[in-house]
Amino acid sequence: MPKMKTKSSAKKRFKITASGKVKAQAAGKRHGMIKRTNKFIRDARGTMVLAEADGKKVIKNYLPNGL
Repeated sequence: MPKMKTKSSAKKRFKITASGKVKAQAAGKRHGMIKRTNKFIRDARGTMVLAEADGKKVIKNYLPNGL
């Protein structure tokens, strides 16, 4: 049987914390900043922990071996 591989794109986008939660960057900050409010831009800084259900999907489908 072939080995399960980690998706290369997921390696660049997600990190798994020591407690098993998934951290990711905020969405919506790639382009079009002129139309976003200053409050949105401030709030979307840094990383955030994904919801429990989303984190489980990311680990199961994209990061089966962790990072």
